[in-house]
Amino acid sequence: MLDLRPPTAADLVALVDLNNAAAPAVNRLPAPDLVRLVDAAAWARVVVAGDAVVGGLVALDGPGLDYESENYAWFSDRYDSFLYVDRVVVSTALRGAGIGSGLYRAMLGHAEDVGHRVVCAEVNVRPANPGSLRFHRRHGFQPVGEQDTKGGTVRVRMLAREV
Repeated sequence: MLDLRPPTAADLVALVDLNNAAAPAVNRLPAPDLVRLVDAAAWARVVVAGDAVVGGLVALDGPGLDYESENYAWFSDRYDSFLYVDRVVVSTALRGAGIGSGLYRAMLGHAEDVGHRVVCAEVNVRPANPGSLRFHRRHGFQPVGEQDTKGGTVRVRMLAREV
């Protein structure tokens, strides 16, 4: 059983470190930007082992947020309502231990509880992130498109899963 909770202010420092250690799979963020993201989140949770934050997920309702993300905008142009997984991170030492799956199960339960019919996410295909593609496929996500971002330096596969 995971110790899953909404992030506290103290957790955010560890979440920033986890996030930035996961680059380029997720965009690096300075602490103030992550704080704003968590504040805007429809659902944000961290996983704690002992006293350490070992994972986290931040999801946003869409469309309609004033959020400068090419990927959020892509989904906003195509879906009337969705929950968008902006970032999910797990400590490198604990990948494969079920932390990401636990976060996704809880987040999907939230999406269903609040009436979202689709959950959206994207995964880098350039630079390649085959582990995340496999993870999302195992959790029922299907490709719905691709786009180049960051001036063409990154290509992402857009994924969606019905709830």
